[in-house]
Amino acid sequence: MKKSAEIAGLPIISINDGVQIGSVESLVLNPEKGTIEFLTIQHEEWEENIKAIPFKKVVGIGEFALTIENANAVIDLTEVPVVNQLVTKNIQINNTRVMTRKGQLLGEAIEFFTDEEDGHVIGMILNVRGEEKLLPTEWVLTYGKDIIIVQEEAQDNFVEVAEKLDPAYATLAEDSQMEQTGEDLQTIREKQIELLSGKRVTKTIYSGRGEELFPEGTILESGDITRAQEEGPGVIVELSMNVEG
Repeated sequence: MKKSAEIAGLPIISINDGVQIGSVESLVLNPEKGTIEFLTIQHEEWEENIKAIPFKKVVGIGEFALTIENANAVIDLTEVPVVNQLVTKNIQINNTRVMTRKGQLLGEAIEFFTDEEDGHVIGMILNVRGEEKLLPTEWVLTYGKDIIIVQEEAQDNFVEVAEKLDPAYATLAEDSQMEQTGEDLQTIREKQIELLSGKRVTKTIYSGRGEELFPEGTILESGDITRAQEEGPGVIVELSMNVEG
């Protein structure tokens, strides 16, 4: 994801031609979709006609430049009425007041983040009584000319770090939690092996299918305990309760 300030002003490079065709002048918001649909181009030879690039034509947004395949991605706004209407509406996010649907003023949007892949606006930085707060745009109801309207619950759903605005964050967090759970389980299994190795079984242990696993008197080795773990928690618990030594 990128802040709007990290995109505005970037040189626009045509990959096939290896030339700069201008720089990003502004990000054009589609208020109905909550996406950046176009990027207008600043070019000293195009002052009379406003030209733009559809966001879907952007190949990449780097630290030093924005890239497109070739100059054919550039369109003339006078030839595309829909684009021209969006530019004329000039719906802004930055420096716009943010209010709940019941009329409570939350603060002012001072910056926003957009997804580099599809142009979706995924979060805003709000100035709330002198403090910066991060708000996911899932709580936005309306992007208006003067005011952004959000749901009442928005004020209780600020996030602590910008990474949590990224839709991929939840997946990454879940994967991390699963990895941690896996690590915890491995630690438990290693501890079971350590505690039970060398112990003598005082009662014959059977599997859930009725198969004899460990006859009474068996001196347990690490492989035996691993086998019990694989049979399931019921078996390893019963084994743990019926050993000595």
